[in-house]
This record gives sequence, structure tokens and C-alpha cells, in this order.
Amino acid sequence: MKSPGCFSPVSQFFRQFLFTVICSVKIYPKDLPTISVILIYFNEALSVIKRAIRSIIDKTPARLLKEIILVDDYSSNEDLKLALDKYIDVFNKDKPGLIKKVRHERQMGLAKARISGWKAATGQVVAILDAHIEVNLEWAEPLLARIKADRTVVLSPVFDNVRFDTLEVIEYIASAHAFDWNLWCMYESFRPEWYNNNDPSVPGKSPSIMGILVADRQFLGEIGVLDEGMTIYGGENVELAIRVWLCGGSIEVVPCSKIAHIEREHKPYSRDLSKPMLRNALRVAEIWLDEYKSNVNIAWNLPLQNHGIDIGNVTERKMLREKLKCKPFKWYLENVYPLLNSWEDIIAYGALKNNIKEKYCIDQGEVPGSVPILYECHYYDPQHCYYNRNGEIYIGGIKSHTYNSNRCLMDSGSGNTPALHDCKNAKEKGLGIYWDFSQGSAIRNRNTNRCLEIGQGEDSYYRLILQTCTGQKWTIQHVIKDF
Repeated sequence: MKSPGCFSPVSQFFRQFLFTVICSVKIYPKDLPTISVILIYFNEALSVIKRAIRSIIDKTPARLLKEIILVDDYSSNEDLKLALDKYIDVFNKDKPGLIKKVRHERQMGLAKARISGWKAATGQVVAILDAHIEVNLEWAEPLLARIKADRTVVLSPVFDNVRFDTLEVIEYIASAHAFDWNLWCMYESFRPEWYNNNDPSVPGKSPSIMGILVADRQFLGEIGVLDEGMTIYGGENVELAIRVWLCGGSIEVVPCSKIAHIEREHKPYSRDLSKPMLRNALRVAEIWLDEYKSNVNIAWNLPLQNHGIDIGNVTERKMLREKLKCKPFKWYLENVYPLLNSWEDIIAYGALKNNIKEKYCIDQGEVPGSVPILYECHYYDPQHCYYNRNGEIYIGGIKSHTYNSNRCLMDSGSGNTPALHDCKNAKEKGLGIYWDFSQGSAIRNRNTNRCLEIGQGEDSYYRLILQTCTGQKWTIQHVIKDF
């Protein structure tokens, strides 16, 4: 997905070359803070952990490297016990205490593992990393120099991707870290002012952070480290980023710090992390998103009330927010992440059903395609519909960002088959994308005065059609505001 500010491949190549040259000649202060490197793992390959340790020791100046802390979230692999201990002993003989190991007595999840590492650290700065990484030369110096200049900034290096099956390195350009309303992570271009610098080595402001992070150890403690109430995996990085921005800090990506990150065939905790991710997203929403917390429900197609998911006790984190005198989330949307669409116009969402065939729902149909269909209800993304106060009906999902466009239901005025059309383009062309609809009544197009209905064809199958209104009624799954 491209967002505003993306460059052509030629321009990207030139910027990457320029960045490499500029970073290679940078000189950093000698009196930098010390760093504790925390490696989190669960059933990681021993060889991968060894490579991470070796790269950190070889490529971090000894005067800066306080310690390496290995946090084992209750791995079952036998070679992560005695064999790893023997490997650690080799380094600790020359420099006692260089490598520490923290092992959980039960699986506690990613957020708690990172907190365990932070608690064990003694360096002025902590780098909380995955164990499946290798650091590049001078990875630490630009991070430490930036934190020396501002202790309230939380940083991310740039990750190069390493294929798990071939170990091929795919070099990534510096990008901001972002998220959608599901609170899933994504990359995004920096804001235009970063590109206007014409210096690709300058740290770029970022709405979020991917999970690998570097911060002043004491500052991270002052703002609450990570939320221990986040379970298993997912969302803890977005929660941290929102909290940092709202409570007196900022997030930046540092282009001159490079780390190679080995991708995983699947996440170690589970092949399907959607359930803990959903639960954690709702927890973040309850604590931090204020009047926008319903957007997480909309994104996951959950009812606004009584969704039945236990998000744990949030009292302590709400008290932390009050203690830190954090800003409202509206400030974050306006000042940090204006590209995240506020969705304030959405008044209903979910599956759309007709009273004649209630086991069938409107579906986006074949993709790519432009013809919506009637299909047996399964309630997954292709059947997610949204009605806004302007009269637009989006079908097949909703975009979280202002630079994207949704697909609007349209009556072209000819033929009897409804269509889907890019909403922004349709507005420019004045196409018939506006509908009058209230819960339990007809869906009538304002341009043509025809209704969206269902009809049985000669083959006896029911289809979506446009015709003179006959009184058919539609209901949508979830209502935000009466309409």
C-alpha cells in the first residue's frame, strides 16, 4: 500500500544510496550512554540466538554495551537450556555478567517478557529486540546519540528483512510505523516535512512503533514500560506508541541504525493470533481511545456493547494515564496521525440482510470486480458493509486511512445490476452513490429513485437487482446512531 510521499523505484534507489553515504561519514559523541540489549524469544532456534549474540558483541563498542539479557518465555526446546548456557559461559568468562538469562516459569506473553527484560537491565538505555536479528555496524551509536539529545524519545532502527527459508536479505528503506483501526501494524511513508529535509539520514517522526524499540531505561519506567494486561502477542507496541505520544514523549525511526530481522514462517505463539490481537485491541481502545474507541469495534465487526470479550482490569492503566496528565486521543489524531480516518460519519455497520432471504447477505463478490452479489451469510470481510450519514454504502470492508478510498454501492441509472465504484472517483464524476436508508426499510437511490432489492432469476437463484421499489426491507447488523 502506498501512502502520500512514496517515491518511484529510481528515486528510492537514489535516496538509499545517498543515505548510505551520509550515514557512513557521521561522527557521534564519545560520551554516549550505555545500552542493555534485551532479546526476547520463545522456542527460537539456538543457531539464530547465537548469531544475534555474536553480532551484538562484534558490532557494539565494548564501552557502550552494558549487557545482553536473554528472556526465555518458557521455551520447551531442550537446546535452549544447557547448550545455550554453555555458549553464554564462553563470553562471561572474559567479561563476567555480560550475558544474563531470565527464564519464565510459565508462558507469560510478549509484553510481560519485555517487561522482565527491562526489570533486569542496568544500562542507561534499553534496546528491546527480537532474538531473530543481527545488528549492523554502528547500529547503536545513532540511537544512543539521539536519546542523549532527548531522553523522552522512543526509537526504532530500520529493519532489513531476512527470508527465513533462504536467508536472503531484502533491504528496506526508512519508513514510519503505523497501524489501522484493527491495531494491526503497517509501514507508511514519513510526513512530507521529512522528505523536504533532503537528508535521508535524519530521524523521522512515527505514529507508532513495530515492537523493536530503544529508549531511555528510566523514562520508559516513568511512563509505565508496557501494559502487563496485554496477553500473548499483539497490540502492545501500538499501546506503547499512543501512550508515549500522549504522555510527553515521541516516537522516531532512525535511518542510520540498521538491523536485519529474520521473518518467521509463522508467529511462535500461535499460527492464528487474531483472538489475542482482538482482545488486546479492545483493551487499548478502552484505556486510550476515548470517544474513538468504537472504531476498534467497527474494524473487527463487533457490537458496541456486550461483545463478550474479557479485556482484563484496566483501572491501574487508567490511573497511570491520569497520573501522567496525558493528552486526549483527539490530540493524537489531529497532531500525530491525521492520516488515520476518524470514521465519525459512520452510523451503522456489519452484514446487510433482506427480509425476503434472511440467510443471505450482501457480499462484495469476486475481487477484483465491481458487481456485488447475494451470498449465504458468513460475516467475514467481504460481507462487511458500512452506512454513513452522507448516504454512502461501503461494501467489502472499510479503509482506515484518509489516503485510501472505499468501494461504494452505485446505481448507474441504466440496467438493473448494482455496481461497486471507487468512492472518491465516483464523487468526482457525480455518480449515483447516495442512498436513503433507515433500519428495517428500503434502500433507495437518491439519483434514480430505484431501490436495491433481490429478485429470482430464470435459473431460480436470487440476485441483487435495482428496480422500482416494491417494499422490500433491509437491516444492518450494528447501529451506532439511530437513522
